[in-house]
Amino acid sequence: MPRSRRRRSTIVRTLNYLAFLPLASRAPSYGRLVLALLMDERVPLGRKAILGIAAGYVASPLDLIPESIPIIGAIDDVVVLVLAVELFLDGLPAGVLNEKLADLDIDREAFEHDRAQVRRIIPRPIRRLATRLPGVVRAAGTAARHAGMDRRVRAWLSMEDA
Repeated sequence: MPRSRRRRSTIVRTLNYLAFLPLASRAPSYGRLVLALLMDERVPLGRKAILGIAAGYVASPLDLIPESIPIIGAIDDVVVLVLAVELFLDGLPAGVLNEKLADLDIDREAFEHDRAQVRRIIPRPIRRLATRLPGVVRAAGTAARHAGMDRRVRAWLSMEDA
């Protein structure tokens, strides 16, 4: 990629991240919240898998939308992360989320306001499509269990350890 194009891509990416600047001061608290929820055994594994899939996508050099497409190509990683966190939070038992918010002294009203602000950034059709992801993950897990893949993976991991 030519140097001028790379510079333009970096500038566009930076401008897209500026939309999240007002939330930056609360980001460490929200990061601690997500980590606390990931460590909690009451959070369904399927919800945790959504964050794992998103992290894998962001770390991957492959993109659904190439970086060369102006604006949209630069924000796809952010959109994937935001959607993943939203899906993760939407599927949590309310009591668990409330408990963690209280434990970390995060104001519930400010938390909901920030979530609403972030949701507005993502187009509605993409949000609707993403809400189907938990069902797909759940169905894939069920299919893997019925096919005996869970036992095969555990057996393979045991062989690797030996």
